[in-house]
Amino acid sequence: MTEAWDAAVEAQIRGAVQRGEFDNLPGMGKPIPGRGTPYDEGWWIRSFLEREKLPSDLLLPTPLQLRRRIEQVPDEVRDLPTEPAVRAFVGQLNAQIVAWLRNPDGPRVAVRPVNADEVVERWRAERVRPDATATAAEPATVVAPTRRRWWLRWRRR
Repeated sequence: MTEAWDAAVEAQIRGAVQRGEFDNLPGMGKPIPGRGTPYDEGWWIRSFLEREKLPSDLLLPTPLQLRRRIEQVPDEVRDLPTEPAVRAFVGQLNAQIVAWLRNPDGPRVAVRPVNADEVVERWRAERVRPDATATAAEPATVVAPTRRRWWLRWRRR
């Protein structure tokens, strides 16, 4: 049975070569990628990540992904425009952390929710720094006096 099968396959290959179906294929004449390197069991995952341009962090277990996201919080909130946007980002991350803490899977890695107040303080400090350098180069502007509150006027009477 296998001899008949092999003969049929070989006949189809010979017919395709004679018709020229194997001419001008992409990669023809180029070396086979990865030839001569040691065998890697995860070659197909690495090639998929490279081809789809996905980050390799997707291969990490959930707690390690969360730890990495916690480390990247200052960089991710730096460009957010408002404090509520920063708090919303931290709240969304904390929701993911709490969901993992309720049903942990993967390795036992200590992961705690992020303190939103600390992130906002750091965000404010980074926002003030560039403004301070910009105002030092520019001339001082006159600030209009603020309006007094009604209860302060009432209290003085």
